[in-house]
Amino acid sequence: MTIGVISDTHNYLDPKVPGLFKDAAVRHIFHAGDIGQPWLLAELRLIAPVTAVSGNTDDLGFRYKLFESVELDGRKFLLHHIVNPYAPSDPLRARIARQRPAAVVFGHSHKPFGETLDGTLFFNPGYAGKPRFGLLRSIALLHSDPTGLRPEFLPL
Repeated sequence: MTIGVISDTHNYLDPKVPGLFKDAAVRHIFHAGDIGQPWLLAELRLIAPVTAVSGNTDDLGFRYKLFESVELDGRKFLLHHIVNPYAPSDPLRARIARQRPAAVVFGHSHKPFGETLDGTLFFNPGYAGKPRFGLLRSIALLHSDPTGLRPEFLPL
């Protein structure tokens, strides 16, 4: 199973994203926060089901959740926007201990990250918003198969 992963769109869906996700035959999409308006999630849902969390710039009126958990392909995934993989917050640490996810998917830093720590993959796809400050933009795929999770970053 292939999962599309995106974050920090800030109300901008790059026109390349739908094609990249469709070409990869994603069966589910994670949005790790700083979404923008709900229309963006509606566009992603035209490709595959979406699990999304609120980011620090998202309007509270949209009622996006701070944490989301989902099980796909026999693996648990935990989504939260602001994560320090090396020093998770106490609420996040408690959720990880309780839920034992295969991966924690996050955003916020605008930097791609993928590292397994204490048996959990901490994964940030980078940012997919409008180009700024000369930063590299990316989305990602998580390939789930019997051997585990394999991340793949896709530049925009």
